[in-house]
Amino acid sequence: MNTVTIREDDLIETIADALQYISYFHPMDYIRALGAAYEREVSPAAKDAMAQILSNSRMCAEGHRPICQDTGIVTVFIKWGMDCRLDSPRSLQQVVDEGVRKAYLHPENKLRASILADPAFSRVNTKDNTPSVLNVEMVPGAKVHIDVAAKGGGSENKSKFKMMNPSDSIVDWVLEMVPQMGAGWCPPGMLGIGIGGTAEKAMLLAKQSLMDPIDMTELLARGPSTPTEELRIELYEKVNALGIGAQGLGGLATVLDIKIADWPTHAASKPVAMIPNCAATRHAHVTLDGSGPAFLEAPKLADYPEIDWKPDQAAIRVDLDTLTPDVVASWKQGDRLLLNGKMLTGRDAAHKRIADMLAKGEQLPVEFKGRVIYYVGPVDPVGEEIVGPAGPTTATRMDKFMDMMLDQGLLACVGKAERGPAATQAIAKHKSAYMMAVGGAAYLVARAIKGSKVVGFADLGMEAIYEFEVQDFPVTVAVDSEGQNVHVNAPALWQKRIKDEGLLEKA
Repeated sequence: MNTVTIREDDLIETIADALQYISYFHPMDYIRALGAAYEREVSPAAKDAMAQILSNSRMCAEGHRPICQDTGIVTVFIKWGMDCRLDSPRSLQQVVDEGVRKAYLHPENKLRASILADPAFSRVNTKDNTPSVLNVEMVPGAKVHIDVAAKGGGSENKSKFKMMNPSDSIVDWVLEMVPQMGAGWCPPGMLGIGIGGTAEKAMLLAKQSLMDPIDMTELLARGPSTPTEELRIELYEKVNALGIGAQGLGGLATVLDIKIADWPTHAASKPVAMIPNCAATRHAHVTLDGSGPAFLEAPKLADYPEIDWKPDQAAIRVDLDTLTPDVVASWKQGDRLLLNGKMLTGRDAAHKRIADMLAKGEQLPVEFKGRVIYYVGPVDPVGEEIVGPAGPTTATRMDKFMDMMLDQGLLACVGKAERGPAATQAIAKHKSAYMMAVGGAAYLVARAIKGSKVVGFADLGMEAIYEFEVQDFPVTVAVDSEGQNVHVNAPALWQKRIKDEGLLEKA
């Protein structure tokens, strides 16, 4: 057979277009599955969170702006037909990374650069989100098949692995791990499970399995035909029975699907990996045949659920500019608030620098006394935007700094998902509060931000300290001044209700 030439520019444009596409278009299988879960959901808090995610998704599809402020680390799987030749003086990694660079620096939809070189030491941002993580397999044929994914840190950080004994139960291990994952992976999403091979192969299988379409509804309707399908169903039902729910707020839908891929392994081994996909599920699948760049057809807006989330007018309105400890102490876990006024931002790098400065007795660039801080690293604005998509980052990464920040007079904080025991205890000790915003609703949340300026650590880019002026910024009190934690209490309540009332059978 004649060799098919794949032009460098075609590959670059295909990668770039796919990454732009998945930044603002959810896969429609996810939207259908989440829409169905929304209709079945009976937990008001979880239903509200899913409404925000679905509304945000439609807004992003219309506005061509990122679904989530964490636009991910790029993973590319390529099956390269052995009759194809890349027409380029550069390596395949370099060509793919040029596509990544082009996508993330797109002037009309600039994506957040989150990749740091020298990961163990200086951790310097590469500024263009390169390099990607590239996996290549040579296969027969004259086509190049490409799977492109962008994986957020909040979900990737919840990946799990165990080198099991051959007789160990995979189900028991998954049910032990999922509660430990908390809500930082932004459920409801998918769990990808890799079984077999070697340690690194199992992890790769788990990641690859997440590229498959969501088909749990179809599987449940026709019934399992293999032991793997039986395992998928068992895990789907038992994980949802944990009651963790959307954003960890308690409810019926923790996972929308379970994916499993396997590979033969050593007789003494049973490596098992688990990787979650979050509410910003982002992947696309294209093929090159030498005729030009691949094309991805945009989904139809008419196929999105008719959900238009609005702030709850029964929520408690809070004036951040006159906030007092007494007001903070009056909030109870589960209360819905609408924040108005000025709040600071800061996340991992800012907190580390604050700690270093305090240790040296140096003056901080901003005063935290009487303020609220939001854990966020926003996308750069484009056009007339005040700020780009600016959803919350995982709050547990700031847990070790909680006492330090509260000692500075901080009144409260806003982030994503749960807080650990030490942070919860610090919040109770200082009579503070932790509020959570919905992960996976970054563009919607950004609409509540009416002003933005950098007030400290400008060199940290998206990790600088900003001052946001917000209007009806929606949050839920996750840890109140008594240390009551909604991410502990709500899943326990819903797990019991699901068991006692048979809620999953009724859904």
